[in-house]
Amino acid sequence: MTDTWIILGATSSMARAFARKLAEEGATLYLAGRDMADLEASAGDCKARGAANAHAVLFDARKPDTFTPIIDAMGAEEGMLNAAVFVGSMPDQADIDADPSLIDGTVTDSFTGPARFLQMLAPMMEERGGGTVVGVGSVAGDRGRVGNYVYGAAKAGFHTYLSGLRNRLTRSGGHVVTVKPGFVDTAMTWGIEGMFLVASPDQVAGDLLKAVRKKKNVIYTPFFWRYIMLIIRSVPEPIFKKLSI
Repeated sequence: MTDTWIILGATSSMARAFARKLAEEGATLYLAGRDMADLEASAGDCKARGAANAHAVLFDARKPDTFTPIIDAMGAEEGMLNAAVFVGSMPDQADIDADPSLIDGTVTDSFTGPARFLQMLAPMMEERGGGTVVGVGSVAGDRGRVGNYVYGAAKAGFHTYLSGLRNRLTRSGGHVVTVKPGFVDTAMTWGIEGMFLVASPDQVAGDLLKAVRKKKNVIYTPFFWRYIMLIIRSVPEPIFKKLSI
């Protein structure tokens, strides 16, 4: 019996790389997002790579009416149910400063929309006595920085939510992995100045799969970001607020 995975935000490069690795292991996949043509192509690719089945499904974090059809479809699958969340949006902080209404969409995409979906999925996972949630946050959520503090706040909220969900699901045999990527070569980071030590989506996907197998609680990827963020979190606030990082 194969595992079933729902991948939210499946058109992102990290999600695509992760889906390919799951396909090679014979998983059943639900690739969820807004670009159905792209998702259909990815589903075909996953089937060719060995997926037991792959479905393209419509998901929009800002439209909760797209959640229930996915939950119902997954409920009809046998075996363990798993989820990987790659959803998020990161407008330029300068754009948010000019138009504060952009905060709503950023928080919905990066935190409350995915959290609402996972709240709907959790009872099914508990009933089946297992399953894994991979929640992709960001190192930006470790400390508010002048360059992207709204996005960072949304991801910090998502981190806290995942911690609570982990505490809940572990009681029924499930598990939650919180993932904090550093700079990754994706459409979201394209063109951003000052990026360094940029990881490939395939490298990140490999780290995620290892974390699932080892039942890690929180990982940074690539691993050295744990130490980079330790340093950043350790800077005293009077000094930190004067830095442009």
